[in-house]
Amino acid sequence: MNTDPKDEFDRLAQALRSTPPAPDPAARQAAFARAMENFDELAKEPQTEMRPNQDRPPKRAGFLNGVRHMLSQFSSKQVLAATTSVAALCIGLFVILPMQNGPYQPTLVEPSQPDATPVEAAPLDAAPATTRTETASAAPVVEPAPVPELALEAVPVDMAPPVAAMPSPGESGLIRERMVAGQSNPAISPNAEVMFDAMEATSDVAMMPPIAMLPAETTEAFANAEVNPIKITAEEPVSTFSADVDTASYAVVRDSLMSGYLPPPEAVRIEEMVNYFPYDYPAPGAQDEAPFKASVEVMPTPWNADTQLVRIGLQGRMPAIEARPPLNLVFLIDMSGSMQDPDKLPLLKQSLRLMLGQLRPEDQVAMVAYAGSAGEVLPPTPASDSARILAALDRLDAGGSTNGAEGLELAYRTAESMAGEGEVSRVLLATDGDFNVGISDPDGLEGYIARKRDSGTYLSVLGFGRGNLDDATMQVLAQNGNGQAAYIDTLQEAQKVLVDQLSGALFPIAGDVKLQVEWNPAEVAEYRLIGYETRALRREDFNNDKIDAGELGAGHSVTALYEVTAPDSPALLNDALRYQPAADAAPSGDGELGFLRLRYKEPGETVSKLIETPILTGGESDDDARFAAAIAGFGQLLNGATYLGDWGWDEAIALAQSGKGEDPFGYRNEAISLMRLAQSLQGSAPGTPPMGVPVPTDMVSPR
Repeated sequence: MNTDPKDEFDRLAQALRSTPPAPDPAARQAAFARAMENFDELAKEPQTEMRPNQDRPPKRAGFLNGVRHMLSQFSSKQVLAATTSVAALCIGLFVILPMQNGPYQPTLVEPSQPDATPVEAAPLDAAPATTRTETASAAPVVEPAPVPELALEAVPVDMAPPVAAMPSPGESGLIRERMVAGQSNPAISPNAEVMFDAMEATSDVAMMPPIAMLPAETTEAFANAEVNPIKITAEEPVSTFSADVDTASYAVVRDSLMSGYLPPPEAVRIEEMVNYFPYDYPAPGAQDEAPFKASVEVMPTPWNADTQLVRIGLQGRMPAIEARPPLNLVFLIDMSGSMQDPDKLPLLKQSLRLMLGQLRPEDQVAMVAYAGSAGEVLPPTPASDSARILAALDRLDAGGSTNGAEGLELAYRTAESMAGEGEVSRVLLATDGDFNVGISDPDGLEGYIARKRDSGTYLSVLGFGRGNLDDATMQVLAQNGNGQAAYIDTLQEAQKVLVDQLSGALFPIAGDVKLQVEWNPAEVAEYRLIGYETRALRREDFNNDKIDAGELGAGHSVTALYEVTAPDSPALLNDALRYQPAADAAPSGDGELGFLRLRYKEPGETVSKLIETPILTGGESDDDARFAAAIAGFGQLLNGATYLGDWGWDEAIALAQSGKGEDPFGYRNEAISLMRLAQSLQGSAPGTPPMGVPVPTDMVSPR
């Protein structure tokens, strides 16, 4: 039968205008249940028939891939419920966000209702957040769970925390891990997590240069004292101090500058910066009884034409490797939670691997690890058994608090069990200096370390990482343990300390090395010792063999600098006293500025020996003298010393360039680059990098 299309259209229009029949709830629920059953019965692709991964689109790493994997673990009903909940949440956000007016950022706060209760996060293995309503005769209906209301508080932009520059995709994972671990950075806003997720979900984000970010609040403590003042020779003609071969301060200064900020002044110990570099001092000959030789040079002061700079250099003898005694080495390794950063325990492991290759078969190695408690990781093992030593090293992992005192006790007991006649026993402590459990104050550790030193077991300290570096404790341990304190900030530094200078760091040739200078008031009216503030000794300590002093290792050198002023110099800073008689000429004749005395003990001896030599005027400065002076000026520019006048960074850099010499390992060229970097950063406060300024890491040449 033919039907007029117009009539059909009219009937359809009339039906649409009429009141629809009431819905049947039971029929709707039954239809919904049948649809769900049909969906679950659809044929699934068997695991064996799945297409190989190579045929599939590449998966994106990061946040979106994690969400995709999570959803793949859900059942079909859970997926439907979860997506419904997400849709409801998105609708809520689209409703809320347009209500925010003005330049501010929303901050989530607790609801103001007195009966409000916090919403706890469901465990990862819990079912999706849905509610089911059951009826006696119908299939269950899945409805999305209600979204809790969140009160929003408007925060002006000028009060909101600053947002850091966006890191590179590779950096975002590391920053996220530190945020999860509670290692917050005040330069990272609470919204940074969203930024990192977006970067991980986008594969074509351009890599950005590293940004110098404000350091997190630290608990670092440095061992230092007030800068040495000008001394008047007529009132105090004698200057006494202990030798120092530590180099930790220079490495800390470098680490700060390479991180984009000036080091704190208290971290700058000038003698450690000067002694970081090798110098070509004459070594003792075969006929010399002393294990080291002293040399003195006088040169014009670079920053003051009216004063003179006196350089005192000591050079230790380097015995043949086959002649050195066997070494008993105990690695005392900090495995506390603070050591988990990449520049701490991981760098420590790499550093010790380098060192193991320098040991001889007759040497012995043991490992003691400490965190909440201490334990022996490796019993005394011949150095030739490298596989066993490296396996023990690989098992180390950070975690827990720090019981440094308990670890020291166990390490010393282990070292004593390894000791043999004529052998050298040394504990090598590797830590970030965070001694927060047990004997944690330097005074409590000082006596204990000193007693063990007198029994023949020495202690050296390697510092790793920044943020909670307890340099003060590390210095006390090393000084009282007759050992060296070094800071390892790079693998190149580990190469220098633990490979190139292994003999000097571990094998002593002279102990309790003390220096004393008596200045001639007829030639020197004023003087000041540059650095060595923490190594000062009383005048009477020089002849007291019970007073501890520094250790000199095989092949080590020590450099000390004095700035001296003649009685008729316009550079004098003190007026003559009205009632003080004029100084008589020196009894030894004109040209003798002063007299140098040195005391030292042979290893294992208790009575010191004396060396004396005059300090004479004249001579020309060589490359080593100029470079040492440049580094002394570098340190004074960093710690804010007031004796440099108008002499600044340009002059320091030019002086260092003139004294760079051959520089086979690039140490001096690196120092010049650090000076240039410090000059660029001098406008920022110490310890505070300028935000958004890339650190020019390419300025420092590789070593």
